[in-house]
Amino acid sequence: MSVKTLKKLVFVLVLLSISGMISAASVGTGGVSAAFSKGSTSVGIVAGSGRAFNENYIIFGVGVGYYVFDGLELGIDAQHWFSGDPSISKISPQIRYVFVQSKTIKPYVGVFYRKTFIEDLADANSFGYRAGAYFSGKNGVYIGGGIVYEEYENCSRFVDCSNTYPEILITVSF
Repeated sequence: MSVKTLKKLVFVLVLLSISGMISAASVGTGGVSAAFSKGSTSVGIVAGSGRAFNENYIIFGVGVGYYVFDGLELGIDAQHWFSGDPSISKISPQIRYVFVQSKTIKPYVGVFYRKTFIEDLADANSFGYRAGAYFSGKNGVYIGGGIVYEEYENCSRFVDCSNTYPEILITVSF
């Protein structure tokens, strides 16, 4: 089995595992509950575009989080970058704290680690932090936006050792 095939298999297994966790979490919480509260689950989808290695990519991903305390979420995101060469897949465990005191605007801060699998190249590791705010939606849907800072552990093969970019979030909580 080639390394390329093995990486794709691992990525599919991660996505299937996340799908299983999403189903289990939504059943276990008894439906829609107060967002950002202990015991609630959040699900997010990543869809967009990006550029790397002088190639344009279409990005698709999914994330799931679980609130272990009011406002404190442990989560994991997985994404795959399609339509460019080389193929890129990312997996990112994260911790996020949402300040739940306000009723309409809920600021958040978080940290993450990211493992990037790049076809035919050595994997890349990065870490970063994010800050922003969620705006109250209806029926457990929240829209948020913020800024992300990411730094690569070994940037000798990258032009930039760090990257800052905006994020727009649509989150559904169960």
